[in-house]
Amino acid sequence: MDQRLADLLHLMELEQLEVNLFRGESRDIGSPQVFGGQVLGQALVAASRTVVDRQCHSLHAYFLRPGDFSAPIVYNVDRSRDGKSFTSRRVVAIQHGEQIFHMSASFQVEEVGVEHEAPMPAVEAPELIPDLDAYAKQCPEAIPPFAQRFFDKPRPFEFRPLQLPNFLDPTPRPPRKAVWFKAVDVIPSADPVLQRCLLAYVSDYNLLDTAVMPHGADGLRMQMASIDHAVWFHRPFRVDEWMLYATDSPSASGARGLSRGSIYTRDGRLVASTAQEGLMRVREAPKP
Repeated sequence: MDQRLADLLHLMELEQLEVNLFRGESRDIGSPQVFGGQVLGQALVAASRTVVDRQCHSLHAYFLRPGDFSAPIVYNVDRSRDGKSFTSRRVVAIQHGEQIFHMSASFQVEEVGVEHEAPMPAVEAPELIPDLDAYAKQCPEAIPPFAQRFFDKPRPFEFRPLQLPNFLDPTPRPPRKAVWFKAVDVIPSADPVLQRCLLAYVSDYNLLDTAVMPHGADGLRMQMASIDHAVWFHRPFRVDEWMLYATDSPSASGARGLSRGSIYTRDGRLVASTAQEGLMRVREAPKP
């Protein structure tokens, strides 16, 4: 297995300290603090370890403080309710004695009901789109210093954006984009719990920056951080097969931007929806 994916699967194997207490490691992906998707995925692992024969259908989380790469994260699971059809869990992530994150997740027994889904946007196949890492290596002049550290770090997912990024172009663009993604290697287990945890992890990529696209030069000076994150799981999937992440941003105000996402399998099934609000604070322009 590709070492990048093997390392991510290792991150998802939390150490159990007590009945409802788990501990996880962190990785530096090139962001200023612990990647929010890592905390999302690990928190869902912790919650799922306390649930039997039910799958997570939704989660809602808040990021309270930046995470520290050098210290473990402890996840405390509260078993809020076990009903006939639904199970509710609340997870608090703790570092250095303080809460850095909390999440509510709901699980449901498998049921059959009526169905409908929004159609997938018509886009080019992933084989026709350049890989983001390859683009960064071929066009290093398009990657400014503040983004170079992110591209220097190995990632367990491959991304093929329909709109290649241009960090140095101050031209405003519509707040919509689409990205093909998949794990860099085959995942040995088809376990739906693991698949959901990995999708929660990768769902934090490519979402908040959609809200920056209409703001041109201001976007190059923004302080950005995730405030909250929500995921709804609709249908089965595998994250080692191509999936399309279509995102848009309906609003930005009050130094916050809202982004929404729809995740489709290659054959057009809507398997998950996401939403995230993040801090978008414009820094003072440097003086000439």
